[in-house]
Amino acid sequence: MADSDEVWTRIDRHAGETLAAATGLPFTYRVPGDYIKVSREGREINRSLSRTNFMKAAAAMPASRPSDIKESQGSAYTWAILMDQRVRGDAW
Repeated sequence: MADSDEVWTRIDRHAGETLAAATGLPFTYRVPGDYIKVSREGREINRSLSRTNFMKAAAAMPASRPSDIKESQGSAYTWAILMDQRVRGDAW
């Protein structure tokens, strides 16, 4: 497992880039602090996903699907971000 600071740095580095949820639907996110805000179809979703949420989920990676980390908030987005090759690198 990669260091949590390294994982967060990767997440932050790729903010604004398009990712795909498990369903294939595209989304983007931004990192205004120690949390992310997800946007779909140009609209920001009214939910923040904390850095802590991502670090807990990262400990369970690799996960086959979002339901494998269902205890995480926004598991579909959390999973998609953590499983994106740009974020996970060779860590999992």
